[in-house]
Amino acid sequence: MSDKSQSAQSSMESAASKAGESTQQAAAAAMDKAHELASSAGKRMDEATSALGDRVKSAASSLRERGPQEGMLGNASSMVADSLDNAGRYLQDEGIVGMAEDVTELIRRNPIPAMLVGVGIGYMLAKLFRS
Repeated sequence: MSDKSQSAQSSMESAASKAGESTQQAAAAAMDKAHELASSAGKRMDEATSALGDRVKSAASSLRERGPQEGMLGNASSMVADSLDNAGRYLQDEGIVGMAEDVTELIRRNPIPAMLVGVGIGYMLAKLFRS
């Protein structure tokens, strides 16, 4: 091979190498940005879930204060307030990730009822959008 062809081959290899490095750097930068955006969205969802938990607990407190205190209605309002308080605490503690894990585990333990619920929801959505 002549010096010119070796020089041309060397410069082409160098250019290809630089292009490959540029592509890898761009891909790495895009991945970093995607991870950053996903992390930011996850934090915002957790904050929103926590705020919703606060509101549910506040509703439970209001029901305890303003609801009937005695008799059958008092017992019922107390039970509803306890359930709301537990739901609010669950939302604050678990967040979106914890809830998704719990739903996944529930579906794994009960696949047939989960499938029937899915079919029912699909049927209702079809009826809703068909009208």
